[in-house]
Amino acid sequence: MLGVSKGASADEIKKAFRKMSKKYHPDLHPGDKEAEEKFKEVNEAYQVLSDDEKRSRYDQFGHAGVDGNAGFGGSGFGGGFGGFDMGDIGDIFGDLFGGGFGGGRARRNGPRRGSDLSQYISLTFEEAAFGCKKKINITKNETCGDCGGTGAKRGTSPETCPQCNGTGQIQQRRQTMFGFSNVISECPRCHGKGKIIKEACSTCRGTGRVRKNKTIEVNIPAGIDDEQVMRIPGAGNAGENGGQNGDLQLVIRVKPHDLFRRDGYDVNVVFPITFVQAALGATLKVPTIHGIVEYDIPEGTQTNTRFRLKGKGIPILHGRGNGDEYVTVTVEVPKNLSSKQKELLKEFDEDRNYTKKKSFMDKMRDAFK
Repeated sequence: MLGVSKGASADEIKKAFRKMSKKYHPDLHPGDKEAEEKFKEVNEAYQVLSDDEKRSRYDQFGHAGVDGNAGFGGSGFGGGFGGFDMGDIGDIFGDLFGGGFGGGRARRNGPRRGSDLSQYISLTFEEAAFGCKKKINITKNETCGDCGGTGAKRGTSPETCPQCNGTGQIQQRRQTMFGFSNVISECPRCHGKGKIIKEACSTCRGTGRVRKNKTIEVNIPAGIDDEQVMRIPGAGNAGENGGQNGDLQLVIRVKPHDLFRRDGYDVNVVFPITFVQAALGATLKVPTIHGIVEYDIPEGTQTNTRFRLKGKGIPILHGRGNGDEYVTVTVEVPKNLSSKQKELLKEFDEDRNYTKKKSFMDKMRDAFK
C-alpha cells in the first residue's frame, strides 16, 4: 500500500506515508469514495509498519499477523489511529491545508466570497471605439440590512452549534475490514455553519442576503471590441460571513456599422467613385470615425485600389495612438445612359490608345494564333 520494500527504514516508511496520504486525502477528492478508502488503507498500513511489534508480525505472517481475530494476540487495527503519532498527520497537512488533520475541509462558518455575475451590454460602433459611460441595471444578492448578514432576527444573534461546538464538523468512528477509522464530516445539525439560528430574520428568512435591483454606472474604455469581457470588481453578489463581494463581468456586444468594418484596431471602408473620377483623378472626401478626410487619387485609378489613412482607425485599448483606416475604391458602372452619352462612349472606346496594356481580346487572339 505504501510502495516500500520489506527492508525499508522507519524514515522511508514515514516519507512514503506522507506522500500517499497527500495523494488520497479526502479534502483533495471530495465525494470520491475510492480515494477515501485508499486514504484509510494508507493510514492503517502505516499504523502497522510504524509499530515495531506489529511490523515484525506482519513481516513474518502477513496480514494475519496483525489481525486480532487470527489468534496471534495482537491488537490488529482495532485501535483506529492509536498506533502512530497524530503529530505526523499534523506535520503533513498543517502546511498544506492550514489547520492540521482535516483542517483543509472548507468550513461554511468562515468568510466566503460572493459569486460573480455576468451580463451583456450593447454598444454602438462609435461608443466602443471612443469609450463612454453607461448605466446598467443588475439584480444581485446584497447583505441584509435588517440583520447585518447574520440571518438572525433583529436583537438576536446566531448561537454556537452544541453538536459540533462551532467547528461545523463532527468526527465519527467507522469500522472497516481492517478495524476502526475516524472520519470527519459536516455537522448535520448546523450543516457545516457552526451556528444555529433560533429566530430567523423576517426580511431575508435567515439567509443573511436579499435580492435587489440596482443601477450602476460603468466607464467603457476606448478601443474595446466585440465579445471582450469587462470585469467590475466588487459589483457581484454579496459574500457570506464577512467575505468579499463577487465581481460583475460585462460581455461587450458591438452593433455593426453601416459604413465601417473593424479589423483589430484598423477600420475598413469601401468608397465608390465614378468612372470619370477614376480616369481623370479626383479629390475625395472620405468618411472616417474621426470625421471627413480629403484624399487625392491619381488619374487612372483602378477599381479595388486600396489606400491607407494613417492614424484614422480605432484608439488602442489602454494604450496610445490609433489604428489605421484602409479605403478600397470601387468604380461604379453608369446606368440609364442617354443616346448622346452612349455615342460618346463608343467613340471613346474605338480609340484604344488610352491603355498601354493588351486588352483581353488581344490576349485571346495571341493565345489562339
